[in-house]
Amino acid sequence: MPNTLAILAHPPQIERLITWLSNHQAVLTHFQILAPVEIARLIEGQWGVEKIDLSPLPSSEAGGDIALSAQIVAGKVAGVLFFADPQGIATAFPSFTLILRACQLQGIPLALNEMSATFLLKGIAKSQIAYLIFNPVAGQGDPNMDLATIREILEPQILVNVIMTQPDLNPADQAREVIAHIQSKIEHDLGHSLIIASGGDGTVSAVAGATMGTGIPLGIIPRGTANAFSVGLGIPTNLRAACETILAGNTHVVDAARCNGIPMILLAGLGFEAGMVDKASRELKNELGNLAYIIAGVKQLATAQPFTAWVECDGEVTEVSTTAITVANVAPPTSVLAQGLGTIIPDDGLMEVTIATSQTRVQGLKALASLAASATRGNPNQREDILGFRTARIKVTTDPPQKLVIDGEMLEANPVEFECIPKALTVLAPLSTV
Repeated sequence: MPNTLAILAHPPQIERLITWLSNHQAVLTHFQILAPVEIARLIEGQWGVEKIDLSPLPSSEAGGDIALSAQIVAGKVAGVLFFADPQGIATAFPSFTLILRACQLQGIPLALNEMSATFLLKGIAKSQIAYLIFNPVAGQGDPNMDLATIREILEPQILVNVIMTQPDLNPADQAREVIAHIQSKIEHDLGHSLIIASGGDGTVSAVAGATMGTGIPLGIIPRGTANAFSVGLGIPTNLRAACETILAGNTHVVDAARCNGIPMILLAGLGFEAGMVDKASRELKNELGNLAYIIAGVKQLATAQPFTAWVECDGEVTEVSTTAITVANVAPPTSVLAQGLGTIIPDDGLMEVTIATSQTRVQGLKALASLAASATRGNPNQREDILGFRTARIKVTTDPPQKLVIDGEMLEANPVEFECIPKALTVLAPLSTV
């Protein structure tokens, strides 16, 4: 169901319509408005174009009612406010009969006066509204088909506003704009809003990072290569099942973290993990999916070199020679390097730290196999060359400086400080996950 209202009137009723609009301006500014050009100009003159999302249609005499009927039949309108003249309801422009027929075909509510318009507006305003941040280049499927499927499943129950990610925009900035909009609606008691991230782990991480601490529910429709956050929380990676999880409405409050001030919902890696992600190119992931990470891991294993790290935790500093340090907030079993404890707990206020101290390639292979087994069994690893512990804060300094990956994004930093942010995210996920 779209978040768009159509507003029109017969000429003798325009003054009444404008008066009603002025009385409900604060609420209406949160909707997209379609109106014939003659009414759109009056609205612009009264409110100013910067305060309303207004799309003018042709004038009624020039077929504005026909254009509006097409929008209604196409399912792009949530409701219609038509202040009709009782004396000319059958003959005047815009055509009441045309609009009525379109509303009947699509099952769209139609209000004819101040009282019915107020009831319609309150009904729509109390609906659940979702802001879908959709990455069209994620994954290997057809994005247009994916988006159509998402809307088909969600829109009978939720008002969906689609926001496409852009190459020159950070999804986190887009999410922050949405959050500011949602928070401005709270004072008008406008429905129950949520944010949905649809894309790969990069998109999900960016949107979740912006949502941290807001209390706004976050839905996830995974369409990436690994979909690690979804898998880690038990959210289905099937498109329809993920949408149905959102409709079910079960929320879980989970932790997040910050790495040198950067939001982190998954994990960060120094050494092996960062090198592996760096070698898994976008082209390779598009072609091979998760197999790209395995191939990249083999390549990294052949070139990985031990480095010295000073790990500061609970006031103590420990020096280790290591090939990989992984700090996890949420991670699926396939994130092998995070499995020193065998289980990642997403809501305990702590991060899981795994440090591999293997010095040879043979030791490294055995360590990886042992970590994979730990993930399968859900038990802590028992190898002496694998350290695993939980902590709320940790600082790591390396020599030489190592590549750093945070939620799939490559960075450079030394030292690196991690801090768990307890109960930072409200996520729509199945009941059995946490």
